[in-house]
Amino acid sequence: MTTSSLDRRDLLKLGAGAALGLMATRLGAEEAAPAAPRPVLEPWNPRTAKAMPTRNLGRTGHLVGIFSLGGQAAIEQPHNEAIAVPLIERALDLGVNYLDTSARYGGEARWSEQYLGRVLKRRRAEAFVATKTHARDRDGSLRLLETSLKLLQTDHVDLWQLHAMATPADVDAVCAKGGALEAFREAKEQGLVRFLGLSGHTDPQVLMEAIRRFPFDTVLMAFNAADPHHLTFQPLLALALEKGMGIIGMKVPARGRLLASWTPPPVAQQRGAVKATRPGTLTMREAMGYTLSHGVSTVIVGVDNVAQLEENVRIAREFTPYAPAQLRELEARAFPVMGQAQFYKRDAPQNPK
Repeated sequence: MTTSSLDRRDLLKLGAGAALGLMATRLGAEEAAPAAPRPVLEPWNPRTAKAMPTRNLGRTGHLVGIFSLGGQAAIEQPHNEAIAVPLIERALDLGVNYLDTSARYGGEARWSEQYLGRVLKRRRAEAFVATKTHARDRDGSLRLLETSLKLLQTDHVDLWQLHAMATPADVDAVCAKGGALEAFREAKEQGLVRFLGLSGHTDPQVLMEAIRRFPFDTVLMAFNAADPHHLTFQPLLALALEKGMGIIGMKVPARGRLLASWTPPPVAQQRGAVKATRPGTLTMREAMGYTLSHGVSTVIVGVDNVAQLEENVRIAREFTPYAPAQLRELEARAFPVMGQAQFYKRDAPQNPK
């Protein structure tokens, strides 16, 4: 790693109007910022600034493109190197500078981290790399991190996150003596990780409680146009904005379930309690535009092929924020698929009849 000024060793009860005000302030300041060169922290992809708008990743000091590559879909499939590795290469070529993965992606073999490592061994300086631990204890988390570093072929990760925080018990476990947060502090002190975050898509209150207990740098949260219709993540978004955190949006198209171009499989073949009963109602441009219009730093999206990747980068490059009335219209259009588009949330409902 090339060092920068960083030393590697070294409200919440806001109403909807206040939350939207914070979002508008953040969007206005960043989208309208002059294009004059500014110092950037490494790692940095020199193509990013020309490829798409960039935003601050909260208080980390890093700039990220508004579209980032998720580590699932093609990148977690077993024995898929012929597709996954060129896809990652192409993402960097297109100006993507944030790569997301997890110790859980790709099963026990951790294919996602493997494929990323085969690219990062040559192009580490171009990518802000984020991975996750699903262990809730110190020792288990450190073991997962050790393997992550080996598979990613790097001596450090830029962002290490608690993966899929879903219940109050998860929060208690990571905060307890011998919990994962002890590993987080140690890993940062040793220069193995630079920033600390958490992720979740089940219950916003769980993530909010964790943020109150520990000064995380970032939050990776589910947020799409169906969000207002059940267990909304808006209060979490407002809290993260208030605290100056980097906010990474996920579940933007809800694994395709929000898209009009998606055809659901027969219900009998679907796993999980919430069934997809109809095609979605939005385009990918609308789905990404909705999330990006709410003050997030970036969105991560998994892709199946290079064509999808190139289309998503094109959407990011052409992005302009939606007005409030347009956002309400997208939410209304998402209502018929509000169940399948929020299948990941606690007590997720079925689609309305």
